[in-house]
Amino acid sequence: MSAINNIAFGPVPSRRLGRSLGINNIPAKHCSYSCIYCQLGRTPHMEVKRTNFYDPERIFEAVKRKVQAVRELGEDIDFLTFVPDGEPTLDSQLADEIHLLKKLGIPIAIITNSSLIWQDNVQSALKEVDLVSFKVDAVSDKLWRKIDRPHGSLHLNDILSALIEFTKEFSGRVITETMLVENVSHSDEAEKIAEFLSTLRLDKAYIAIPTRPPAERWVRPASEGVIHHFYQIFSEKLDSNKVEYLIGYEGNAFAHSGNPKEDLLSIMAVHPMRKEAVEKFIKEANSSWELIEVMLKEGLIIELQYKGHTYFMRKLESRVKSSAT
Repeated sequence: MSAINNIAFGPVPSRRLGRSLGINNIPAKHCSYSCIYCQLGRTPHMEVKRTNFYDPERIFEAVKRKVQAVRELGEDIDFLTFVPDGEPTLDSQLADEIHLLKKLGIPIAIITNSSLIWQDNVQSALKEVDLVSFKVDAVSDKLWRKIDRPHGSLHLNDILSALIEFTKEFSGRVITETMLVENVSHSDEAEKIAEFLSTLRLDKAYIAIPTRPPAERWVRPASEGVIHHFYQIFSEKLDSNKVEYLIGYEGNAFAHSGNPKEDLLSIMAVHPMRKEAVEKFIKEANSSWELIEVMLKEGLIIELQYKGHTYFMRKLESRVKSSAT
């Protein structure tokens, strides 16, 4: 019964999903991957066979009660999001749960590692939600196996081909997330991933880093330089408005609060800013370039170069913390 009581949680703020009420439809930790950066640690239950974990009616009742409680507090919910302690598509009754949850009249999202998208019944279930977030950490087999450590029966080409076909047919929103880790040679993977993403009907491509204690102690976030490189390559292949960072800062991005320092930090946590854009922003905020110099000195932002242009981005707090441990 306690597991059922923990089915619904939040809502929590999410840059991707706004106010998201989480649905934990998988017991910890049943997954098809054992990612080196996973905040839940290594996977003790590696599997690809879909299983009935919880009764769909009980999941629906748990979420319904949570929604009612949240609304009684006057809070909004933008999405009901399947984001469990394992891979959500391992749930063989996922389609039934989605059908029941639609009664609540709230958009439904699912965050998946993409590994089972080649299965017809998984695709059928996912086509019923409003937004799907797919993991695309690599498109090269060797790197995929090093970072995501998939179940031995899985094949990357099957997954990538199925993603292309699914996004052609899916009527909802599609976003992707690519995790970058230090001490892993990405070589020319940025170009390869960007080329693949350009074949998808895609709403947003997020570039992420580990922000919580990972499964393997040696894992650290990639450097700002690597992140910036991926951002630029992705932006060249995709519409630049479709590319954003997910680096752990949940500030009020792009807000003009009257505090230029906080506003710049929130923007630079999502997008790098070219020097000309920063200069324009500062002028409009009635501030001076001294603010940027102070932020650089305080280690809040860093300066990067790309193709003859100067960019500024937020310093990764997670890297500072990990280097101190």
